[in-house]
Amino acid sequence: MSRSASPSRAFARLFVATACALAAGACHSAGQYGYARTYDALSDEEDAAEGAKEYDPVMMERAPDTWRGQRISVFGVVKQRKEGPGGLAYLTLSVRTLATRNLCDEADEASCRVTVSDHEFALLHATTKLRPEDALGKESLRAGSLVRVIGKLTDDVDKTDGAAVLQANYYRHWPHNFYVTMADRDHMKL
Repeated sequence: MSRSASPSRAFARLFVATACALAAGACHSAGQYGYARTYDALSDEEDAAEGAKEYDPVMMERAPDTWRGQRISVFGVVKQRKEGPGGLAYLTLSVRTLATRNLCDEADEASCRVTVSDHEFALLHATTKLRPEDALGKESLRAGSLVRVIGKLTDDVDKTDGAAVLQANYYRHWPHNFYVTMADRDHMKL
């Protein structure tokens, strides 16, 4: 003799299945590299950026004392990576602005890439401790990578070019070819 489920149990199962399906579809994650139409910060990135000012090289030049010691956030394309003091990486960054909307190849958000300006606004140096996956390998942090660096401007300036130095307490990394610049808008469809 088989037992059939009561109507209330069947409804409960249907409700749970529907809720799970809706939640899975509504919770699109842009993932580690931010594949979304607009910039999607990671949760630890949001925490690190709280209270940080966006780096403004013009204002930094006009009033350097008000910027020194400030927590700032900056996007930059890595021009050079060297060994820094205490085993830190010493990065030379081509400062870029973040586009308000990411470029996409298709209507699907998975085809979108974090997009920054193709124009360099300033040079900035940053010191940071690299995560193991960014230190070596095909997708390591190196010249051509994009980073968002959050930290404090130090009193130091680079001895070769006089640019400011930031001591990072957080960074997010996009390997070369995992982001685009506005120069790519001619061949990306959306």
